[in-house]
Amino acid sequence: MTEEQTWGEIRTDLAVETHQFVAGKSGSSVPGVESQTEEKGKIKVTRVIIQTPEAGQALGKKPGYYVTVESSALRGRDKDELEEVAQVIAEELRAFIQGFRLTDEASALVVGLGNWNATPDALGPKVVEKVLVTRHLLQNSPPEKQGGLRPVCAISPGVLGITGVETKEIVAGIIDRVKPAFVVVVDALASRSTDRMGSTVQIANTGINPGSGVGNRRLGLTAESLGVPVIAVGVPTVVEARTIVHDALEQISGLGGTSVRVQPKVVIDRVLSPYFQDLIVTPKEIDVLIGDISRALAGAINIALHPGVTADEVFRYLD
Repeated sequence: MTEEQTWGEIRTDLAVETHQFVAGKSGSSVPGVESQTEEKGKIKVTRVIIQTPEAGQALGKKPGYYVTVESSALRGRDKDELEEVAQVIAEELRAFIQGFRLTDEASALVVGLGNWNATPDALGPKVVEKVLVTRHLLQNSPPEKQGGLRPVCAISPGVLGITGVETKEIVAGIIDRVKPAFVVVVDALASRSTDRMGSTVQIANTGINPGSGVGNRRLGLTAESLGVPVIAVGVPTVVEARTIVHDALEQISGLGGTSVRVQPKVVIDRVLSPYFQDLIVTPKEIDVLIGDISRALAGAINIALHPGVTADEVFRYLD
């Protein structure tokens, strides 16, 4: 019996979770997928490469390179630990940029996706507020005065319900005029695990679909649709109520807490019906969480994009 038959479909935007689920269900590695995990102190970095269309179909993800950085420090209030995680994220981002074989002078556009009026979805706009934008300064500065800064511009395009315009149309229009060498897109995601909410960052070279975290997929922001390389950066800030019910039933079953055989999918549907099938849950301290994570992500992006700026300078700028 498949997971869908047992529990119903449970959404996740994280490649590491889909890989773990598919590999665990089959009891073996997934053909066409490479995965390796590295520990950097308290920080875990997992790299997943989906090499073939068949592997992508098995995982429900586009073929490409996915890096997941996990640390409980992202949910803590320790400033030093947050900055340490940010530097690890910056190293991974820099590796993506180098993979595109771009120079340190290649221009970048940072796009913060999301609805600034809804805190769980405001990660992208909050990050953009803190990005070190330099394009307007460097256009009229001689090279010797540019100090290792890359031309960077940033935009928070809002959401379709606010603007009436598809995000992809806005970003494509900006790219047509500004002509950046690559794009960094930041968005909130959904996780399969409550433990990963606010403690995990996924970086991918496959682009992103705005609204995917809440199952409201719009036109994708990808290298194919925009014509330039795209780095997608996301943090899970929500989880489906279905996932929480699933985990509770699984715990009860594992503890031998019920002697009656039930069909979990039926129970989940009954508990969440008729109005809460699509209920999305977020932590009560989400405003604080978004503030801390946006600072860490903006710091990582600034460090990765500007080769002449140190981490100390970046975080002094953010403070």
